[in-house]
Amino acid sequence: MKILLVNPNTSAPMTASIATAAREVAAAGTEIVPVQPSFGPLSIEGHYDEAFAAAGVAEQVRLAAAWRPDAVVVACFGDPGLDAAREVVEAPVLGIAEAAFHAASFLATGFSVVTTMTRTCVIAERLVQRYGFERQCRGIHGTDIPVLELEHCAPATVDAIERAAAAALERDGSGAVVLGCAGMAPLCRALETRLGVPVVDGVAAAVKFAEGLAALGLRTSKRGDYAAPLPKRYTGWAAALGDSPSSGSE
Repeated sequence: MKILLVNPNTSAPMTASIATAAREVAAAGTEIVPVQPSFGPLSIEGHYDEAFAAAGVAEQVRLAAAWRPDAVVVACFGDPGLDAAREVVEAPVLGIAEAAFHAASFLATGFSVVTTMTRTCVIAERLVQRYGFERQCRGIHGTDIPVLELEHCAPATVDAIERAAAAALERDGSGAVVLGCAGMAPLCRALETRLGVPVVDGVAAAVKFAEGLAALGLRTSKRGDYAAPLPKRYTGWAAALGDSPSSGSE
């Protein structure tokens, strides 16, 4: 089984770190194929960044459609480009926020999200509403730790995330923590040990759910809005991504 792991930002160290976290939980027969866009922001910390990141996800999934991955994981907590990716391939496509919310809901009646920049909390709030987890998600908390600080996470950064998570659990009355950034994936087990509650990393959750869906032979529906993109000419830097997408022939 091959899983395409798309880091929607263009930080090579973060792509490598996310891939390591994915491989640690992947089954023995699963190959993780990490990629990142050829353009876009080094980190995603707002709506403007996310707009380009979504296009980058569509680019990478479109390119990978030729070799037909068994599943796709979009490894950014904003789930940028998720719907576009689901149009492009028949394979299951999972966003790490959606996967993390589902996983946390299996483990506790309420969970708290601890993320990076406070300004991105509204993006997570909208995803909670979109995915229907308003009752289970009891709070979303920013730490104002820049995403790129997670490339080479210092002990002080881990301590700051732990303090924020502990405060969130107390304030929200939650039973679990969801890590709100793919760059936090390597910290999951350490934070779980320190906090004494389930700590959910969306990268790991998405990989395991992706393996399960692929093993069940389940595919993305091509009826309705997830039908293959209509063939058309694209212009400018996106010219190579137009014409006739190969997803409809999978």
